[in-house]
Amino acid sequence: MKRRFISIILVLLVIASIISGCGSTKKEDVYISIATGGTGGTYYPLGGALAKIYNDNVEGVNANVQSTGASVENVGLVANGEAEIAFIQNDITYYALTGTENFEGKDKITNLRGMAMWYPEVVQIIATEDSGIKTIEDLRGKKVAIGAPGSGVEANARQILGIYGMTYDDLGKADYLSFNEAADQIKNKQIDAAFVTAGLPTSAITEVGQTSKIVVVPIDSEKIAELNEEFPFYTEVVIPANTYGGQSTDVVAAAVMAMIVVPEDLDEDLVYNLTKEMFEQKQVIVDTHSRGNDLTLETALSGMPVELHPGAKRYYDEKGVK
Repeated sequence: MKRRFISIILVLLVIASIISGCGSTKKEDVYISIATGGTGGTYYPLGGALAKIYNDNVEGVNANVQSTGASVENVGLVANGEAEIAFIQNDITYYALTGTENFEGKDKITNLRGMAMWYPEVVQIIATEDSGIKTIEDLRGKKVAIGAPGSGVEANARQILGIYGMTYDDLGKADYLSFNEAADQIKNKQIDAAFVTAGLPTSAITEVGQTSKIVVVPIDSEKIAELNEEFPFYTEVVIPANTYGGQSTDVVAAAVMAMIVVPEDLDEDLVYNLTKEMFEQKQVIVDTHSRGNDLTLETALSGMPVELHPGAKRYYDEKGVK
C-alpha cells in the first residue's frame, strides 16, 4: 500500500512537472516580426541586426525580418497586429495619428507607440547623367520613380514636387517603384530619375553608381525652408561628397527622421528588454550598417511624434533620458 502511494505521488509529480514545463514554454515563446522596407534600403539591414540581437540576447524571443513597402505599409502591419516592431518615417507616423496625408479620410490610428528615434532619412533624388537632369525643375517631362505605392517615399516626392509648383502630371511618367525596382530600371535606362528616401549611403544607389553614371540632384535651401513651414518634419541636410561614385561635391537635400514603433498592447517587460538590448548590443547594428552609429540615448526621444511605450519609457527613465 505504501509502495503504491509513493508510486502515485511520483506519477503526480511527473505530470505536474510536464504541465509546468509546457506552461513555461508557451509563456516564453514570443515571436517578433520586424517590419522594415525593401531589401535595397536601410531599414532591412538594420532590422536584420535587431533580429540577431533579440534572438541572441532575449530569452524565448524568436525574431524575424519582414521586407515590406516600408513606412505606410508598416503602420498598417503594426496597427493590425501583424508586426511587433516597425521602421517608420516620423512624418508618416504623425499622418497616421492625425488622419492626414496618406491617411486622409481614414480612421486615425492611435495604437502606435514609440520605441526610439533613430537617424535622418535623406530624400535622395538620383538621375542618369545621360538624362541631363541637374535640378528639380529638370524632372519635367522625364520618367521618374516616385516610390512604392503609398510609401513614405511617395509622400516625399509629391510634397517636394509641390514646393516647386509641380505635380505628377508634369512628369513624362510617374512610376511607383521600390528601391530595387528603381535601381534596376535606371541601370536599364527605362527611367531617368528616382526618389529614394533612406539613410546614407543607400545600397540600391551605391549599386547603380557602380555600373551607371548618376547625378545626385540638389534641393534649393529656400525650398527646404518652404517645405518645413508646411511640413515641420523636414530638415536640411548635406549628402557629403563621395557618398556615391562620381559625386564630387556636397549636395543639399531634405530629410525626415526614421523611428521604430511598437503596438500599444505589446507586453511592457518585453518592450523594456527589447529596448535595453538594442542599446546595449548596439555594436551588432554598427557592424551591419553605418546608420547604427546614429542610434543614441541622447537623441532617442528627439522629435518623437507619438506617445512612448511604457516599456521603452522604463528603460529611458533608468538611463535618465527625458
